[in-house]
Amino acid sequence: MICKALTVLAFVASTAWAQETPVGQWKTIDDETGQPKSIVEIVEEQGKLKGNVLKLFPTPGQDPNPKCDKCKDERKDQPIVGLNILWGLEKRDSDWGNGHILDPKNGKTYKAKMKVIEGGKKLEVRGFLGISLLGRTQTWIREN
Repeated sequence: MICKALTVLAFVASTAWAQETPVGQWKTIDDETGQPKSIVEIVEEQGKLKGNVLKLFPTPGQDPNPKCDKCKDERKDQPIVGLNILWGLEKRDSDWGNGHILDPKNGKTYKAKMKVIEGGKKLEVRGFLGISLLGRTQTWIREN
């Protein structure tokens, strides 16, 4: 009986933690079309978050294996699947910030912050130039 109660308690605690962290797999949604674009896996390393593209959802006629041809750093001409597009985010009071995000579509890097919402089901990801007011927000959906 005690063992069963401890198992349930451990499950509840791990579920609560999973809901409060951006660590996991997320379906990115194109903020212009509303269609799924990719799956990004976010991991935490040494207290900072990073995210790599795991899968793309190309539309008919798009290259199924595109490269970051507009990137200007070591990511130039690298396949987008496997590409590190999110890095350096640190935990703050109610969100994660002080990081960067790459838009493989235009090759530009932006400052980034993110916040887990709706009990961990969604992630608001904001990329911006200089100050947060000058940017755009995407809402990503947690993959199970």
